[in-house]
Amino acid sequence: MNKTFHQAGLLAGSALIVTTLVACGGGGGSSGTPGPTTTASTGTLSVALTDAPACGFDAVNVTVSKVRVNASASAGDTDTGWTDITLNPARKINLLNLTNGVLDTLGQTPLAAGHYSQLRLVLDANANTVVPTGGTEQALVTPSATQSGIKLVNEFDVKAGQQVDLVLDFDACKSVVTQGKGRYLLKPVVKVVPTAVVGISGVVAPALLGSHVTVSAQQNGVVIASTVPNATTGEFFLSHLATGNYDVVITADGHAAGVVGAVPVAASGSTVLSTTAAPLDLPAGATGSIAGTVTLPANATEAAYVSAKQTFAAGPTVTVRYAGADLATGAYTIANLPVTAPQYAVYSATLPLTFTAATTVLPGVGKYRVEAAGTGYTTKAIDIVDISTANATKVDFTLTP
Repeated sequence: MNKTFHQAGLLAGSALIVTTLVACGGGGGSSGTPGPTTTASTGTLSVALTDAPACGFDAVNVTVSKVRVNASASAGDTDTGWTDITLNPARKINLLNLTNGVLDTLGQTPLAAGHYSQLRLVLDANANTVVPTGGTEQALVTPSATQSGIKLVNEFDVKAGQQVDLVLDFDACKSVVTQGKGRYLLKPVVKVVPTAVVGISGVVAPALLGSHVTVSAQQNGVVIASTVPNATTGEFFLSHLATGNYDVVITADGHAAGVVGAVPVAASGSTVLSTTAAPLDLPAGATGSIAGTVTLPANATEAAYVSAKQTFAAGPTVTVRYAGADLATGAYTIANLPVTAPQYAVYSATLPLTFTAATTVLPGVGKYRVEAAGTGYTTKAIDIVDISTANATKVDFTLTP
């Protein structure tokens, strides 16, 4: 598998690494061969794939057959005007290998200069699989609707003599939905993210690396990007972020959560939160769980997700953890929720950051605001769910369009 690996440089002395390997694929050259030739009236489109970490899986494999583009927003599958980047043979990609800024380049193709309104990612419907944690490879049921391609919300312009680079973020965690009786359904959640190799980097303490650490960048409690640290070094990179401020949330099983508020991302470089010499650490602490059922409308096809949130005094609201509800039964469980006070720090360019226990977090230490939401449903919330003394097992929701 040809990949492009981008990892943020750390203050410990490493520099920004950008290694590029040109991928095979229809319209593009293989490594060591020239790519498409542009002319006075054409440019080049290059497409790559990246991912956020998945929930509860050792592998999420999707088999990509082509990427399609069309200038017309209304063009159907068999209409004219399509240009394809064809992967021949189709490529099986484990999305969980594409964290910390790793890119898998799908290919490139010449395009006439102009404005393009449709972008589709086409998968092989019969060659997608998952490996549950500690389990064996199983089929990932792929609805027939995805066979014509996953429609992505993105319009772009191609200028003559120039290359347009698009990065597709395939969210494995939200794209795999349980469907009762151990069946897994692919409901692709893919977005086009900035191509710039900018974001937020850091290092977590080695002692945390066996505790399923996840690091996410959020805005207003919405997860924009997430990753898992390198299993050996503890380094992480939340890559391809748009410029702006983010709240960074660090979780690990059996530990308090950590939050860094108002972390800026500029148009170039990487914002560093910690170094190998002074890595981010989290104190050990008790955890609990929130479980229940999400009742969906009859014949619902869209998945629901349940989030556990907390708000810091004079600070942000963040999602500490979330889980998907089974599409058939509606059952969900958000496990490993801290019942001890989260650690909070406001971002500063002077390292190391200073964390303090946020004992005034709302709705309270060991308490969460729980929200159920999904595409096409009205969000429902329960303001206070208390797991400080016992797990909550009947936190139920009914979602309506």
